[in-house]
Amino acid sequence: MKIKKGWIPVFLLPAVVLFLLIYAVPLIMVFATSLFDYRLTAQSMTFIGLDNYIRLFHDPDFFKALTNTVVWIGIQCIVHVALGTFIALILYKKPRGWKFVRTAYMIPNIISNAAIGMIFLNIFNPQFGVVNSVLKAVGLEHLTHNWLMDSTTAFPSVTLIWVLFAGYTTTLVLAQALSIDESVLEAARVDGATPFQTDLFVVLPLLKKIIGTTMVMAATYMLQMFDLIYITTNGGPGKTTTNLPLLLYGVYKAENNYGYANTIGVFIVIIGIVAMTVINKALKVNEEDY
Repeated sequence: MKIKKGWIPVFLLPAVVLFLLIYAVPLIMVFATSLFDYRLTAQSMTFIGLDNYIRLFHDPDFFKALTNTVVWIGIQCIVHVALGTFIALILYKKPRGWKFVRTAYMIPNIISNAAIGMIFLNIFNPQFGVVNSVLKAVGLEHLTHNWLMDSTTAFPSVTLIWVLFAGYTTTLVLAQALSIDESVLEAARVDGATPFQTDLFVVLPLLKKIIGTTMVMAATYMLQMFDLIYITTNGGPGKTTTNLPLLLYGVYKAENNYGYANTIGVFIVIIGIVAMTVINKALKVNEEDY
């Protein structure tokens, strides 16, 4: 049957128009306005060239937020994805109750970040929170303190809120694992491979691309992370838990300076592109299997 390819552009046109209006044009505007002194209260924008970028590279708050963001991306891509993959491999064996565990482990991922933030704000509450209550109950009252407002514990405490809930990673990796042809695994067993060797040298290599995909998702998730940090610590104490999205919001809110805020936005985009490129190249996510 002959396919009339002339209709393909017609069907693609609505998607292309939506992409241009919702993503491409605003993204171009972010880059363009980063070259201006752009404030809503001003009558017009003033072109200042690279002044916003020069200011950015002299801003210690930017480097602190950048460091926090990069560290969180690393933790999310390594610890978070590794944990999700490990749980997926356990569930792949279909132990008793595996379907229930798979569903229960997804629950934190379907709750809004705002709700999770409020839950952990109470968990770490210095007066009646679960963490301090448990420490008091086991005789470690000297360790109790304000976990989210102490500069030594704020960063790891905030990190624990999301790093252990790898529901999406587990679900995607498990789905890919369950789709592996049984004949491949049978061939490994016939060759004398133990279950551990089969997982390590057969199953994991076949899951490389989906693991890479989940790492990209984890990186982009951290580049969008705002509400959980805003609710729990608001970037404090000081700038201990400030990341780039929170810094961007703070600049816009405190200074009404959209030009400088969009300069930070440009770096968020750049970091996202670099992270996705590195992950795709390292794990060869976009390469075809032959």
